[in-house]
Amino acid sequence: MPDLADIDVIAPNFKRRLSGVTATVARLVPLQAQSIAISACAPEMPDDVPNVSWTRLLTMPRSGPSGARVWHARRNVEMIAGLTLRGVLGKRLKLLFTSASQRHHTRLTKALIARMDRVIATSAKTAGYLEREATVIHHGIDTDTFVPNPDKAALRTELGLPSGPLIGCFGRIRAQKGTDVFVDAMIRVLNEQPDAVAIVMGRTVDKDQGFLDDLKARVQAANLADRLLFLPEVPVWETPRFYQALDIYIAPQRWEGFGLTPLEAMACGAPTIATRVGAFEELIVDGRTGTLIDAGDVDQMASATSSLVTNADTLEEWSNNARQHMVDHFQIQQEADAIIAIYKDLLSA
Repeated sequence: MPDLADIDVIAPNFKRRLSGVTATVARLVPLQAQSIAISACAPEMPDDVPNVSWTRLLTMPRSGPSGARVWHARRNVEMIAGLTLRGVLGKRLKLLFTSASQRHHTRLTKALIARMDRVIATSAKTAGYLEREATVIHHGIDTDTFVPNPDKAALRTELGLPSGPLIGCFGRIRAQKGTDVFVDAMIRVLNEQPDAVAIVMGRTVDKDQGFLDDLKARVQAANLADRLLFLPEVPVWETPRFYQALDIYIAPQRWEGFGLTPLEAMACGAPTIATRVGAFEELIVDGRTGTLIDAGDVDQMASATSSLVTNADTLEEWSNNARQHMVDHFQIQQEADAIIAIYKDLLSA
C-alpha cells in the first residue's frame, strides 16, 4: 500500500461493484504509475494497482511531494469528496473530472463540474453536453493483448466454434444493447448465407431473462439454433480469443456511453458494424474499418453484414485497416500519456 505522503495523484473509485469506471481505473493506474506517483482509492482493485483506503485520506498530509495533489474524479460522489477534502479539511487538491455521459446533466452535476479545475471528455459528443471547456481523450485498449490470431481456424476448433464466416455480438444481453436487433438481422443474414454463423456472448441479469428467452424462441422458430449461438459470458482474460475468432463484429446498441467493444474487436482484426451512438462515430472509419448504421435498423444491419460476408477482398482490407487504426490511435498507453500530461499541468500550475 503506497504512502500518501509520496503520492501526487489520487484516482478515487468509490463503487464496489464492477463498472466501466472501475475497469478504467484498474487499466490506467498501473500504466500511469510507471511515470507519475499515482494511487487509486477504491474498496477493491487488482493486486497490480496501487491502492489506498479512503479512511487514509482524512489523515494524509495537507500537501503532496509536488505541492497540491491532483484528485481525478469520474463520478459525482468523487467530485463531492474532492471538494470536501479541499474545502472542509484543507487538503491542497487540484480537481479533475472525466465525463463519459452523453446526456444533459442535472443541476447538481453542472454545479460540481463548474468547480473542477480541469475537465476531460471521453468523446467529442460527450464534450458537447458540457457547459465548459473540456479536453477530449478517447479511451484506449491494450493492443498487445487484443491482437489478431494468425491461425483463426485452429482457434475456432479450440473454442468449439463452427467454421464459416463468423459474426459476433458481445456484452450485456438487454434491449438497451440492441441484442434483439442483432438477432433479427442475423436471422435474415444466415438464411441468405448458408455458410455463415453468428454468436451472442454475454451476461443476462434476472430482469432480462424473459428478453433472452424471447430471442432464443425467435432463433428456434427460424430453425437456426445450430448457427445462431448464445454463449455464456467468459472471464475477461478469455475475451480476446473470442474476438480473434470473429470475421465481423457488430455493436448494435440503442444507447451507449462510450463503448469499448468495437475497439477490442478491431484490434483483433474484426471489422465492425456499429450504430451511431456513444462514441462509435469517432472510433470507426465508415467504409474503411467498418460500417455505421442507424440504431434499431434491422434492414441496415442485415444489408451491411451480408455485403461484407460476400466480399472477401473488402473483408480482408477492412480487417487490416481496423487493426492499424487501433494501433495508430487507440492504444491505452496513448490514453494514459494524454491524461498524465494534464496531471503535470495541474501539478505545475
